[in-house]
Amino acid sequence: MDDLFGAGQDNAGANDDDAEESGDSRPAGGGPSSPRGPLAVRMRPRTLDDVVGQQHLLGQGSPLRQLAAGTDATGPAGPSSLILWGPPGTGKTTLAHVIAKGPGRKFVELSAITAGVKDVRRVMEEALTARDLFKTTTVLFLDEIHRFNKAQQDALLPGVENRWVVLVAATTENPSFSVVSPLLSRSLLLTLKPLTDADVEGLLLRATTDVRGLGGKVELSSEALAHLVRLSGGDARRALTALEAAAGVAFGDADDIDAVDIDTAAGPPGPAPVTIELKHTERALDVASVRYDRAGDQHYDVASAFIKSIRGSDVDAALHYLARMLEAGEDPRFVARRIVISAAEDVGMADPTALQTAVAAAQAVQLIGMPEGRIVLAEAVVHLATAPKSNAAYMGLNQAVADVRAGLGNGIPAHLRDAHYPGSKQLGHGKGYKYAHDAPHSVATQQYPPDDLVGRNYYEPTANGAERDISTRLERLRKIIRGQ
Repeated sequence: MDDLFGAGQDNAGANDDDAEESGDSRPAGGGPSSPRGPLAVRMRPRTLDDVVGQQHLLGQGSPLRQLAAGTDATGPAGPSSLILWGPPGTGKTTLAHVIAKGPGRKFVELSAITAGVKDVRRVMEEALTARDLFKTTTVLFLDEIHRFNKAQQDALLPGVENRWVVLVAATTENPSFSVVSPLLSRSLLLTLKPLTDADVEGLLLRATTDVRGLGGKVELSSEALAHLVRLSGGDARRALTALEAAAGVAFGDADDIDAVDIDTAAGPPGPAPVTIELKHTERALDVASVRYDRAGDQHYDVASAFIKSIRGSDVDAALHYLARMLEAGEDPRFVARRIVISAAEDVGMADPTALQTAVAAAQAVQLIGMPEGRIVLAEAVVHLATAPKSNAAYMGLNQAVADVRAGLGNGIPAHLRDAHYPGSKQLGHGKGYKYAHDAPHSVATQQYPPDDLVGRNYYEPTANGAERDISTRLERLRKIIRGQ
């Protein structure tokens, strides 16, 4: 199961979907599940009204509402399948289960990790039979669809296009890169967002009282609740799993595990609720899991935020993103390369020593490795983020490149051409060249650019940092060189 993101308000028994496994094909709403299933599974919503979060997708008349009710918001000719894209714990599996509970539905679940083309074709054949003979719509939930190769995804197309199935595909990676275009065009793409702190807090409080959850046998201190919310990172499953672990620690401290069964939703009233304190949550799970995918969107998004924070001179944000990458196991050499690029692109000549620091940091990381390398990287980040900024050199190069690509800059002045090889002097090479060191201040009046670029300025220094002095010197240099 990939995602759950809310607690149901219906307390009428255990979740009837807990026992489903990948490849299990049975109508939604089958037999009751074990009351001893994981808390996150027991608390899965049964209707869209029970869902916590994702309200931007759950408005009245939305495609999700209509699919859950057994209708299709896109009309008879439009797609009725869904691709749910979002981080773990935001509700992809939950939405699939809710949609499957609509009238005349049968739920089938496959995992792209274990299923193959043969499994997909089997499901399609059974779905076609169920539709034609029993007027039953098959909801196929395909988890981790980004793990399917092109051939496997293509096998889904006939069933999706002919509506043998309602495909609900879940992915944590950008579908634009991980899902084939034909399948993407035949499906509705819905983007799920991480839960807010308020969403997670309400979910945890509900789980402590709901009979499908902990049944009022525990209560949360404000400090413990805040800690669990912080640890969740917007992931409902992580929050509920942490709550369940903290409850176990709290009952262990109370030496009351035998007297109170925290997994049993029904039964006679027991002792007073056990309070889950901050110490219990810290012992159960004291490190926030870092959401980061070195091969996916998070890799690029966090790296982008890191560079933009340095560029924006927010040293605190830059250090946060540095820590986030390193804690997630990012290659420190990748981080060092980004820092070198930032030093040249964003700090530039406003502080020429920034590039020296960045290159030294990259070399030091190669030399000493981790974990000590993080100290070096942090020093470089602080230097760059707090340094004056200028991209004047970078912008000047871009303008020069644009002129070259536009065909400007024809030829090289004859006096600048190589005059060392035999016959060059007969061609006029080097004739009239002024040796700069022979001129006052080692600056000679002389044409250096091609004829069609005389007077063109590419580098325009800012008034930031060291470029303030460069700007004054550059103005004098140009006047002497150009004979003005």
